[in-house]
This record gives sequence, C-alpha cells and structure tokens, in this order.
Amino acid sequence: MTETLTREHVQRAHDRRRWPVGPHYKWVALTNTTIGSLMATIDASIVLIAFPAIFRGIGIDPLAPGEASYFLWLLLGYMVVTATLLVTFGRISDMFGRVRLYNLGFLIFTIGSTLLALTPNTGNTGALELIIFRLIQGIGSGFLLSNSAAILTDAFPANQRGRALGINQIAGIAGSFIGLIAGGILAAFHWRLVFLVSVPVGIVGTIWAYAMLRETATIREHQKIDWLGNVTFAIGLTVFLLGITYGIEPYGGAPMGWGNPLVIGAIVLGVVLLAAFVWVERHVDDPLFRLDLFKIRMFATGNIAGFLSALGRGGLQFMLIIWLQGIWLPLHGYSFEETPLWAGIYMTPLLLGFVLIGPISGYLSDRFGARLFSTVGMLIQVLGFLGLTLLPANFNYAGFAVLLFMLGCGSGLFASPNTSSVMSSVPPETRGVSSGMRATFQNSATLVSIGFFFSIVTVGLASALPSTLSTGLITNGVPHKTALAIAHLPPTAALFGAFLGYNPIGELIPPSVLQAISPAHQAILLGKTFFPNLIATPFMESLHAVFYISAALCLIGAIASLLRGKHVVYGQEQLWADKMSDTSTPVH
Repeated sequence: MTETLTREHVQRAHDRRRWPVGPHYKWVALTNTTIGSLMATIDASIVLIAFPAIFRGIGIDPLAPGEASYFLWLLLGYMVVTATLLVTFGRISDMFGRVRLYNLGFLIFTIGSTLLALTPNTGNTGALELIIFRLIQGIGSGFLLSNSAAILTDAFPANQRGRALGINQIAGIAGSFIGLIAGGILAAFHWRLVFLVSVPVGIVGTIWAYAMLRETATIREHQKIDWLGNVTFAIGLTVFLLGITYGIEPYGGAPMGWGNPLVIGAIVLGVVLLAAFVWVERHVDDPLFRLDLFKIRMFATGNIAGFLSALGRGGLQFMLIIWLQGIWLPLHGYSFEETPLWAGIYMTPLLLGFVLIGPISGYLSDRFGARLFSTVGMLIQVLGFLGLTLLPANFNYAGFAVLLFMLGCGSGLFASPNTSSVMSSVPPETRGVSSGMRATFQNSATLVSIGFFFSIVTVGLASALPSTLSTGLITNGVPHKTALAIAHLPPTAALFGAFLGYNPIGELIPPSVLQAISPAHQAILLGKTFFPNLIATPFMESLHAVFYISAALCLIGAIASLLRGKHVVYGQEQLWADKMSDTSTPVH
C-alpha cells in the first residue's frame, strides 16, 4: 500500500486533522482522556501518604524550623499551578487545537514524572528540585484537565455526553483515592517509585494520544492571544492562591499567617488583578474568556454550583485524614507510622459511592436532564455533612462508612450531570476555554477550601490546646517551663505531624527533654492514646463547624443547581441528539 501512495497522499496521512473519524472514535477518546485524568489526579494525591518516605529519602525533616515551606509547596504547588493555567490552556487549545495541546500535556507530564523519579540531589537542593519538577507535572496536568472534557464533548453526541463525562470524572475522583493507597504501598519499597509509576503510563498515553486522537473541532482562524487578559488572570489567581497557601503557616507568635502583611498583600493584589482581568475582558476584541457566556443560564448556574460543591468538599479529604490519622486510628491500636496508609483504606467508601453512582447519574441525565440529579446530589451531600457532625471523635466505623458512602453517592450524582450541562450549553468553538474555566472554579475552590478549613481547625486548637497540653506534659514529667513553651507553640506542627504519620508529641518535645524523663512517662507521652485524647474535644468542635459550613455551601449549591432551568443543548446539536435517539433515522 505504501508503494502506491503519492506525495500528496503521504502529506495527507501526516495531516492528522484530515484523518477520518470512525464510528468507534468516541470510545478511543473516552479511554485516552480517562487515563489522562486518572494519571493527573493520582499524582495530585500520591504524595500525601508518601511524604514521610520522600522526606527521609532526601534527608529533610519537614517539621524542622524553616523547612515547612518545602512541605507546603510539595503539597499544594502542583494544585496551584494547575488551577492558574487551566483557563489560559483552554483558550490556547481553542485557537491551536485541543488534541494537539492535550498531547503536549501528556508529554510534559511524563517528562515531569521522569525528572521526579531521577531527582539527583538531597537536602534542601533535592527538596527544591522536587518542587520544580512537581510544577512541571502541574503544567502537564493543566493541559490534560483543561482539554479532556472539551475533547469528549466534541466526540460524543449530546445524548451520550453525560455518561462519557461521568466516566471521565469518576476516573478523576477515583485517582485521588487510588493515589492515597498507591503512595503508601510504593513508598514502603522506595520513595522514587511513587513518581516512577507514572512514567510508563505517561509514555504509553502520549504515544496513544498522538496516534489515535483526532481534531474533530472546527478551529476558527485569525484568532489573537489576549496577552493582557492572560497576564492579569494568571498572576492574579497565582498570587491570590499563594496568599491562601501561606496563610495556614504560623507567623510570629500567631498560630496562622493571616496577619502576615505579605499574605494580606498577596490576597488584596490577587483580587485587584482578577478585577482588572474582568475589565480587560470586557474591552478586548478577542478575549481570553468570553464573559458573555455567563448570560447562558445553564453555564452560569452550573459553574456556581460546581464552585460551591468544590468549596464545601474540597478540604474534606484533608480534614478526614487528620481525623483518622491524628485521633481514630491511634485510638484503635495503629501506630502513627501506619496511619497514612490505613487512612486511605478506611476512606474507600467515599470512592465506592462515587464510582457506583457516577455512571448511573450520567446515563440518566442524558435522558432526563441534569437539574434533578445534580440538585438531589447536592442535597445528599448536605445530609452527609450534617450526619458527620453527630459522630464523636472515637466513632463506630460502620456509621462513619455509611456517611462517607452517602457523600460519595451525592458527589457522583452531582458531578457528571453538572459537567455535561455546562459543556453542552456553550458554543462548540469555546469548549476548550469553557472546560478550563469550569475546572479552574473547582480547583481554585478546593485550594481555598483547604486553607479556610485548616485555619478553622488550627484556630480552634490554638484557643483550647495550651492549657490541656501543658497540664498533660507537666503531669508526665516535662519541666514546667518547657511544658508551657511547648503548649504555646502553634498547633500547625502537631497537625502536620499527624498528617505526615509522625507522633506529634515526639516532634514537639525536644530530644534532650525527652531523654531526661522516666521511661514510664516516655511511654505515656509517646503512646497511641495521649495525643488523640488531648486534641479530641477542641478538634471535634472545630471540625463540626467545618461540616456545618460545608453543608450550608452545598445547600446554596443545590439552589443554584435547581435554577439552571431545563436541559438545553447549544445550537443544532439537539437535532443530532434526536436523530441518535431515533434508530429509524440514519445519521450522516
């Protein structure tokens, strides 16, 4: 066959946009984008359980003075860079091709994973290299996440989009939990495996995406890049999210950094730049994001509901991990070193609920519209959060598992119908940037949620912990002066210690002081019950406040979802949906 090809045919063969799209292409697109979403979200969470092994591997104590910033950047830097680039990448994809930029994202992500696995140095230099390589991963993740929903919306007819987007989103949510467990297992062998595991998947995905995906969207010619809009949005959102990130670090004698002039300045500057972005977008001919899309009722209400949902549940994973690792698991006989892996295992009902309901809700929303399912999903989450407020610190796991399963079901019932309705409501030529904006709302809300909820818990502990901690330390042989000094340290170190699988008391008491007290008192202080019993009451009071806020946000989100109106598909695509549902009418 190759012998008969003319030069023109060879050129056409290399022009992938002209290659024909077969009847099964949509399933190829779904499979590849699902692998991309799964890989991106696995790597967002895989480090959470593996942090102790990673820091031991490079010789860093993340709780030592001056080292906490490395922990924060490795924890949140990936999410910050992904969130701030999604809209820009989505707009660029609308201009130059969604598949092309998606392929580039796979390649960049794979390069970042390879660099992480091969990190050459240790100590502070190694930590800095890990952060830089994680940011490269985040750039690749931004290309993947900003284009996957747009590629699926292009590939699937309207009456099948909910199902396809539901499967894709299930992979995203599942990845965040698979990452927890995979990180714990791989870190037990070697910390480099935590990053190396993504490399073969990335290589296969990159080659497969390049060979099989087609550009089915019509790319409008002579589009211009809105440089001023890109700069104001990217810098504004980055500065704002960095302010949120550093707000959870202690500042001076305060338990949190919200009084830090740099944090306040970053948040104010971020808000000013984002306001400037809105003004710029209203006055340029070819904007980064068409604000007039918010005039589409389904697009506006769907994004509001998605933002509120992410704001309500974004910090949930971190709060539950601290609850399990800092209190429940030690009280049930698990050593602090074992708690990271088991926390991921005990949270699987949340994943099961989402995986079970997600495809069903996507299928049903294709037939009956998104409003009912997305609204009911949000209301189920409201009930789940309110149910969590009824649990004591040392709960019965069966009730906890049921509530987690309920939250997973509610999230699964909401996510795919909401995404499908948002993506179906916009003009085809704006799907890339619309997908980027939708993902930006969710990722940014998740980061804000983490910072906000973590601050509530920290402030609650800072007000109640000093007296109980000092009394407990003095009773068990710690000198009075030392006990008072430890008790008035910011509780952030204790929470980070519990999160990382360290014994928080062992991190707070200086080694010289610990060696000077009796073995009996050492056994009590470093045992599995001293720290959990110490923080249980103030922690649960703060955590209940977090759950009430989450319930309120989800309730408002349910109202926004209810107001989205009847199911609408942009332009002529409803005709396609009608033809697809009528088997007697051939579709050309």
